[in-house]
Amino acid sequence: MRKELFEELLESVRQAKAIERGDAKPSRVFVVNQRLEVARVRAQLGLSQSKFAALLGISANTLKNWEQGRRQPTGAARVLIKVAARHPKIVLEAAA
Repeated sequence: MRKELFEELLESVRQAKAIERGDAKPSRVFVVNQRLEVARVRAQLGLSQSKFAALLGISANTLKNWEQGRRQPTGAARVLIKVAARHPKIVLEAAA
C-alpha cells in the first residue's frame, strides 16, 4: 500500500475514534433501519403473516417484503400499522 493512502486511512481511523469518544462531530449522519418495525407490530398482535396481510388488505408477499426491509409501507397501510402499534386491541376489535 502506498504510504499516502495508508496515512489517509490512518487519519480516518483517528477521526472515527474522536467521533466515537464524542470529541468530534461527524460530517454526515446516516440513519439506518428507520423503517416501521412491521414484524414487531405483527408479533404484538399475535397474528401470522397471512392473517396480518389480510387485516391490512395486502398480499402476504408484500408483507414479507416490508418485514425484510426490501420495501416500505405507504399510505393507509403505514398509518394502520402505526395505529396497531399504539392500540393493538382496537385494531383487533375492528378487524373482527
